[in-house]
Amino acid sequence: MILKMKRRGLVLRYLRQFFWIIGFTLAGEVLHAAVPLPVPAAVWGLVLLFAALESGKLKLSSVQDCGQFLLGLMPVLFIAPSVDLMDSWPLLASVWPAVLAIIVLSTVVVFAVSGLVTQGLLDASSQIENAAQAEEVSDE
Repeated sequence: MILKMKRRGLVLRYLRQFFWIIGFTLAGEVLHAAVPLPVPAAVWGLVLLFAALESGKLKLSSVQDCGQFLLGLMPVLFIAPSVDLMDSWPLLASVWPAVLAIIVLSTVVVFAVSGLVTQGLLDASSQIENAAQAEEVSDE
């Protein structure tokens, strides 16, 4: 009996978290239809979810378990597009070197930009910390 109640509570927690995620996805769809910008609905939904989490309106614990579960499913979701890609091989056979070069180049660019932005943010954070510490010392 107790195990059944615990299981029911776990299922309800996952459902509640899933509905939060679906709600933000739906809000993203509404924004996509309402705002004339070329931003995908999924991106709108992620931005709204991030804003709610960052502002404290939504606690991370309200979506974390279900989010981790969905992230675990992601590799499975790439199987169908991969099979579709293999079905399209006759079309890609003549241009695969160019496609491969574009993939490698864009990956390197994304890595480089991500690294530079991260380094810049870390440096800025360090400078702010140092300035705050220097201000504390000068106040004493």
